[in-house]
Amino acid sequence: MDHPVTARENAVPIPSGAAIELHEVGKYYGIHAAVDHLSLVVPRGQVYGFLGPNGAGKTTTLRMITGILEPSSGRVQVLGGITPGEARARLGYLPEEKGLYKDMKVVDMVAYFGALRGLGLREAKARAADRLARAGLGEWLGAKCNALSKGMGQQAQVIAALLHDPELVVLDEPFSGLDPVNAEMVLELIKQYRREGRTVLFSTHVVEHAEQICDAVAIIHHGRLVVNGPLEEVKARAGRSVLLDYEGTLNADTLPGVISADDAGHHAELRLAPEADTQRLLHLLTEQVRIHRFDTREVSLKQVFLAAVGHEGTRHAA
Repeated sequence: MDHPVTARENAVPIPSGAAIELHEVGKYYGIHAAVDHLSLVVPRGQVYGFLGPNGAGKTTTLRMITGILEPSSGRVQVLGGITPGEARARLGYLPEEKGLYKDMKVVDMVAYFGALRGLGLREAKARAADRLARAGLGEWLGAKCNALSKGMGQQAQVIAALLHDPELVVLDEPFSGLDPVNAEMVLELIKQYRREGRTVLFSTHVVEHAEQICDAVAIIHHGRLVVNGPLEEVKARAGRSVLLDYEGTLNADTLPGVISADDAGHHAELRLAPEADTQRLLHLLTEQVRIHRFDTREVSLKQVFLAAVGHEGTRHAA
């Protein structure tokens, strides 16, 4: 994308203190724990991926970070130790369940959300017009929102959520339902915010997106934190894997030293035990299949995710 949807290019001064601090945070509905004793620190200026299968507690956690929900227990602090309510004008949030005010003009709808976050109406409308135009929606400024295609509507909602140039950006499943072009637009926007020194926390089921752009990741399962840390450290702790391109029928269960296999047919990632003998593995593989590629490398984030959440994550690690 040639023109980012935000016009601000100067780096944001990064004060001391973490962007997000969760201290033993819980959210309970009767006897059900949506989030259970969750502690997490997100440093400023990072892109932080928040991963987990459906029902893991991701959206509930993000809503507590943004002040939409109050925790049942524990403490939530943002931007150096203040509450989400105190940080309202410095925080941007794009919910998973997005919606447009269908009868409003596109430029007015975007400006309205900017005004809710503290922008003056004139400034909000000027920014809205500029950023919609940069995103290729200039001819739609005066159209009603219900005239937009799904992809254009999603672009407009991203612009609206971030119109006030927040220091802390929280995105809940920002890639959900996007075509490749609009998904790339969101990826470029996240990269731009990192360059400007802002903090981005986003949840996603698309593990490859997180691996592509995240500085660090956290994986939550049944409301509890199961993996957390800088991306490269998380993958290094998980060990090695073999990337395999092949012809034939692969039976990875019979291979010594293979902990798990993510086999798509003709391409597989084999997660290795620490003591695995790759030369022996290669020899045994040649007895099963015709090999076109055999690369040993660090484990992918997808394999880390599947190992952390088990079979519940297999439908959500695309």
